[in-house]
Formats: sequence, C-alpha cells, structure tokens
Amino acid sequence: MHVVHNEPESNVLITMSERISSWNKLIRVTALVLKFGGILKKGPISVQDMEIAEARLLRHLQESTFKSTIDELKENKECTVNSLKRLRPFLQDNLLRCGGRLTNAVQLEYQHVHPVILPKKHHIVNLLIDHTHTKNFHCGSHLVTAVLRKKYWILGCRDIVRNRTRKCNRCFKVKPKPIYPMMSNLPSSRVQEAPAFQNTGVDYAGPFLVTISRRRGFKSQKAYLCLFVCLTTKALHLELASDLSTPTFLNALKRFIGRRGTVKNIYCDQGSNFIGAANALGELYTFLSTKEFKDSYTQELLENRIQFHFNPPAAPHFGGIWESAVKGVKTHLYRTIGSQILTYEELNTVFIGIESILNSRPLCQLSSDPSDPVALTPAHFLMQCPTKHIPSMNDEVHMKLGERYKLIQQLLSNFWKRWTNEYLSSLQERTKWMKDAPIKLQVGMLVLIKSENTPVLSWLLGRIIEVFKSSSDGVARVALVKTSHGVYKRPAVKLCPLPSQ
Repeated sequence: MHVVHNEPESNVLITMSERISSWNKLIRVTALVLKFGGILKKGPISVQDMEIAEARLLRHLQESTFKSTIDELKENKECTVNSLKRLRPFLQDNLLRCGGRLTNAVQLEYQHVHPVILPKKHHIVNLLIDHTHTKNFHCGSHLVTAVLRKKYWILGCRDIVRNRTRKCNRCFKVKPKPIYPMMSNLPSSRVQEAPAFQNTGVDYAGPFLVTISRRRGFKSQKAYLCLFVCLTTKALHLELASDLSTPTFLNALKRFIGRRGTVKNIYCDQGSNFIGAANALGELYTFLSTKEFKDSYTQELLENRIQFHFNPPAAPHFGGIWESAVKGVKTHLYRTIGSQILTYEELNTVFIGIESILNSRPLCQLSSDPSDPVALTPAHFLMQCPTKHIPSMNDEVHMKLGERYKLIQQLLSNFWKRWTNEYLSSLQERTKWMKDAPIKLQVGMLVLIKSENTPVLSWLLGRIIEVFKSSSDGVARVALVKTSHGVYKRPAVKLCPLPSQ
C-alpha cells in the first residue's frame, strides 16, 4: 500500500533538508523517504540505496534552481544562462552535468570529467561542503575545493568553500579571533585641566627581593612597589611596600595623600581570578581582589571623600597609562641594579631617584630650535621646574611676596597653556583599533573567553548575558559572560565569538 502525497516529492525533499544539519543524515533520511514511498526496496539501507538517494536529492535540487536551463536542454536548445554557458552543460540520467573540455582525459573518472553542477547558495550545498571539510580532517579551503571538484561543480566554489570553512567551530577553537572595537575616546580625567594627582591611577609591581641587613645570616624577603600616576600630567609617585597586606597599602596611600594632596578619583585594575596560581603575579592579583582589601580600601576612601573606579578584570589596556609607567620604572631599575639584592632603604632610595627621572621626562616631542622653551615635563606641574633644574643667578634676586605669587601663577598658567597646545595634540591619533569591529557584542552571543594561562582548546565557552556600552560613543567594550564555571566580566578583546552564529 502506497501513501499518496499531496505535495510533490521534490518539494518534500527540499523542505525536509532545511531541518537537517548533516550531509550523511540527509542522505539517510532521503533514502528512508524513498523506501517509504516505494521507490526503493524495503530493508536496511545499502550503499546502492545511498547513491540513488543522493542522485535523487541532487536532481530535485537542480530542478528547483536550474529549471530554465533543464527545460532548454530537454528541447535541444542552447543554454542561455551566462553562469552555465562556459560549462557546456548536458543532461544524463536527469542530472545536469558539466561538459567542459576534459573529455579526452581518459585517466580521470567519468564523474571527475563531467561533475554534477550545483548552485552556489543552498543549504544542501553547505551541508556537502561541511561534510567534505570534516571528512578530510578539517583541511583548508583549497583542498576542500579540489576534493569537491572530483565529483561536483559548485558555481563560485572557491568563495563559498572559503566562507563555509571560516564558520567551522572546531577550526575556530584552534585559532580563535577576539573582537577589537575601535579605541575609545580618552576620558575627561585625561584631557581636562586638573591639579596634579587629583585623578590618580594605582598599580602594584613586584615582588622585589630585599634584605634587612648586609650581614651574614639575614635572609632576603619580598617587597612591592605601589605606583601612583597622575592621569592628567603623567606625574609619578612611588611608594615601597613591605608586603601585600591591606594595612601596608593603606599606609602607602596615606603617605601619598600627605605629600601630594587630596585625591578625588582613583582608578585601578581589577585582579583576575587565577585558580591555583603560585607565581608572583597570581599572588599580587589575588591580594588586589580579596574582600578584605576592597572593604578596607573602600572605608579609607569614604573617609577621605575619594571615589574609586575599578577597570574590568583581565583588561590591562584600560589602564595603559600606569602599565606604561610600571614598564618605565622596571626598565630603569634593572638597568641600574641588575641582579643585586638591596636593603629596604637602598631600594626605596633607588625608587625615589627613578621617580625623579621619570617626572623629568618630556611629555611631548622635543624641538631642535635652541630658542624654543624647555620641554614640558610632569615636574613642571609639581614644582614649577624640572627636578634636575640648576638655579641661575636670577633666582636669587629678592622679590616682593605679591610679585612672587603673580609670577608663580603666570608660570602655572603658561604650563597649562603649553599642556593644552602641545601635549593634548599628541594624544589625538589612535595607534591601533582604528575602525569599528565587524562584529558587535550582543546579548545571547556564544563566545570563547581568552585566557593567557590556559591552552587554546581549554578556553571556556560561554554566552553573553549583558553588555556594557561606553557613555561617550555607545560602543560595547565589556560584557558579562555566563559559563559552566560561573559568570565572568570580560573586555571585548578577551571574547572570541563563534563564527557559526
């Protein structure tokens, strides 16, 4: 007894294929449909049944996409479709094949000389390409194209194969690509006039080995550098910390405020969670992310009316100004002391000397004209002159207090004018990430979370549950990602969206 279908067989097979995601499964289901319809014999699916099902499926695919060409060939007319003219198509067993110019290549199989012509854009063709790519151990697009052309001639094969292989999730996981949004505008704390250290970035560096005494028997111990950098003038203040305890840091903060004045805003990186980290960097970030540190720090900030800002975890580029300062300090330190182990007082003295040097560095490019004024440095905003300034004879001329005050105000005004005209102009260009990313962070997007400490194939897979857009340009640069291990807040440059979405 045969079932009477109200819908043509071709429509049933083509519609059914849209709900199947595997080439082998599609051929098996097609064979079962043909068995159910009485076209194939009942019983287990054989190799011959699979070949007949594939030919039947491709025939219906060609009828739905090349109907006009098939009708022309059935009427013994010339093909008029431009994309098929060069192939000299012909019909054999109701399949549209490529005539081509390889008829005399007797060493090739028939299906290689006259491959089946397939359309460029269709779900069935995509399944065939994915199957060939997977079967050949996820090879590149060139090899996939070569294998396909031994049996099929897909129009625009190179382009469609390249696009499909780029969407392979397994290949992507081996070499994932993060999102790089356009570099954001500088915050107001970087481009608006403000007293030195009113807006401050804080970072830790170390550990550095120090000894209590030069005498024998004294063991070395760890010490850390607490770095404060002015976001407006790039001035540095270095404090040596004996350990990573919260009281030690708060004491360093009090010393900084006592010598540099009141601070309104403090910016800091937020430590990542390094599970089982035993190295020094893990110890440092573990300290910065502890609840005790944050609670004590918050209480101290409230008492001094200071607002605290945490950058997203694993986003050091959000605090590039203090990362650069740490690099500069370490460069001078290791070039000066090498591998020596200093006492606590000696290391503190070295750090203060490095602070003086870095505060005397030019903020912008030097001029070769000897008549131009001296280069503008962070020290000009701290003490109205470079730290290595040698006083001239005119400095000893006695001036009235009012005139001296006016002179200092005039100097400060001149420094800020030069800061606006010279230094701010040097911040205009974007050094990287100069255009919008082609992919935007969106809620529901599947992403791999990039981790510097784990192999690529072990990166966590998660789904974005919330995005945080910048207030200045509305671009999402941070997202909240839910994984099987918890919820993580990460910047866009640490997120690799899967291409199959």
